[in-house]
Amino acid sequence: MKESYHPFKSEKAKEKYLAFYDEHAKRWPVPSKNKYIETSYGQTFVRISGPENKPPLILLPGDTENSLSWMPQIKEFSKHYKTYALDHIYDNGRSIYSRPLKEPKDFVNWLNELFNALNLKNEVNLLGFSYGGWQTSIYALAHPERLNKVILISPPATVRRPRIGYLLFAILVHFIPIHFLVKKLVFWERKCLIKQGGVGLAIADHMIEEVVLAGKCFKKRKHVNPTILKDEDWKNLKVPVLFLVGDKEVLYSPDKAVQRLNEIAPQIKTLMIPDASHDITHSQAELVNRKVIDFLQEK
Repeated sequence: MKESYHPFKSEKAKEKYLAFYDEHAKRWPVPSKNKYIETSYGQTFVRISGPENKPPLILLPGDTENSLSWMPQIKEFSKHYKTYALDHIYDNGRSIYSRPLKEPKDFVNWLNELFNALNLKNEVNLLGFSYGGWQTSIYALAHPERLNKVILISPPATVRRPRIGYLLFAILVHFIPIHFLVKKLVFWERKCLIKQGGVGLAIADHMIEEVVLAGKCFKKRKHVNPTILKDEDWKNLKVPVLFLVGDKEVLYSPDKAVQRLNEIAPQIKTLMIPDASHDITHSQAELVNRKVIDFLQEK
């Protein structure tokens, strides 16, 4: 039987992290209903916003992030869609896993169970950033019949292998999430956001503080490495896909990623966002929001 404070290290750690989380959640810019949804993998915390009669839009956050990472998007998205912003079942946030997710198919099964529990039909719009983008891609391969449209924003691996230097540094931070190392990684990933100064720096500082705090408060979880989809996978995707990446992406060459997709799967719409790195949803929030809505509303 798991402790009452699971997935945290202690009751004190749970209280400390959730106090930080809940203080940040006060800035959520639209009304929301918050629910815990039961699956065989545990309880998934979902933040639901937008009109009841609008089509569903599921938002999957990046690694070490949660539903609150969608603050720059949620006001605009919730005008047009009933949005479901998730705290990933196996990451930082309010979700509580009951068993570990060990391989890619676990993420697919978890999402499928979640959609069933939410009573979502087969017209789901699924959007994922970074690690959530990879999860979106493998779900789309497994269950295209459930999806209306798919948006992949800066997914790691998926299209191209991450740069070795980045990969090694990210692994180091995963095991040793101290302030100095986390700051170097965040400043590397979010270089365009940092250059904006002011608000951009404040956002980066909050990210650093949360990752460091989460490293102290949560039990260690074994990371499932994102995979690269094969040419045949991309060719056989049976759902409309938008691939968004910043022109200064640091995980891999954005030019080569777009080139690969254009060559092997020209049915996939690719867009490169100017002056954006792995901070695209923050550094170019307005442009990203517009491109996503335009794609979703295309006939």
